[in-house]
Amino acid sequence: METRFAGKAWVFPDNVDTDQITPGKYLTMITAEELGKVVLEGARPEFAKQVKKGDVIVAGRNFGCGSSREHAPLAIKGAGVPVVLAESFARIFYRNAINVALPILEVADVSKKVKEGDVLEVDLTTGKIHNKTSGQTYEAVPLSDKALSILRAGGLVEVTKQKLAERRAKAS
Repeated sequence: METRFAGKAWVFPDNVDTDQITPGKYLTMITAEELGKVVLEGARPEFAKQVKKGDVIVAGRNFGCGSSREHAPLAIKGAGVPVVLAESFARIFYRNAINVALPILEVADVSKKVKEGDVLEVDLTTGKIHNKTSGQTYEAVPLSDKALSILRAGGLVEVTKQKLAERRAKAS
């Protein structure tokens, strides 16, 4: 898993919900790639066509509120966004993002500090975000060791596969 990312910032407001990230009419799609083609259509219809692989989503408070659909973080991954920075995340979105191996970081007042189009460098291991456009540096709330281990494994499904393989090997 990469731990350093650099990309153009796309700034969203407070309370972007999962229906804005992946509108209900797309819930029959199951792959990240399919979902990435319609990501954030409910918040900004042109986003999926304009976002480039490596770009960074920046948001205000309560990003990912609403339903518990795992489609939302999968869609963001499918669009090639390697990390989401927000002032806070809805609890279920936070958990789902880690479970599908989408890195997310909480950063105080990030949506007020970062302008649309700023180029950000993000280091997951240190929690530092450097805004190459403004020259500012921001500190994120560090991810827990458990969250980092799930991200490094490629998500919770991969962690489970590894554990099952280890148990089978011990039983043989």
